Amino acid sequence: MKPIERSQLIDQLNWRYATKQYDPDRKISSADWTALEQSLVLSPSSLGLQPWRFIVVTDPATRLALLPATFGQKQVVDASHLVVFATKTRLSEADVDAHVRRAAEVRSVPVESLAGLRESAMRSIIHGMDDEKRLSWARNQTYIALGTFLTSAAMLGIDATPMEGFDRAAYDEILHLQARAHTASVVAAVGYRHPGDKYAQLAKVRFPAEQAVLHL
Repeated sequence: MKPIERSQLIDQLNWRYATKQYDPDRKISSADWTALEQSLVLSPSSLGLQPWRFIVVTDPATRLALLPATFGQKQVVDASHLVVFATKTRLSEADVDAHVRRAAEVRSVPVESLAGLRESAMRSIIHGMDDEKRLSWARNQTYIALGTFLTSAAMLGIDATPMEGFDRAAYDEILHLQARAHTASVVAAVGYRHPGDKYAQLAKVRFPAEQAVLHL
């Protein structure tokens, strides 16, 4: 597969911004959305454990209910799509075994041949952390998926807004995440910028590479 041009990568990353105002009349095509969902599925995670669930909220009434829990940020209701990145709260031995079985199935190898993977996950994640540290670790993995998603959207010319300004407990209650043994970690609104969004024209503010990147 031929990689994209370097200039295209940089151009798209310069083009993207945390969109403040979405055009509620523009919707992401089904083909583009399928690709974005696959970018979520393909997101990397430590040991491949994928301690997450991506909640795509399409019901208008539910999105309206989430608005006050997002402190009135209209992206939640105006964007074409809304994704809640939910983190698994009780990662267990059963989750490790499910991942090992899936790896064996996909790669057509015996489960027993993946004993090393299972032992590493059990030692470092399941037995090597208490509940609080394990949840913190899992949240960090969820943010990796967010980064993959934001970049993928930019490559398709689709706007996205990562959002941490929301009431996690309220989101968990409205979306019934406790019953699914998950908790909301971060939200992404996705769609197309409104022509009147003044922030779209602002220069991107970043420290120069010589300050941000250290070569050792």
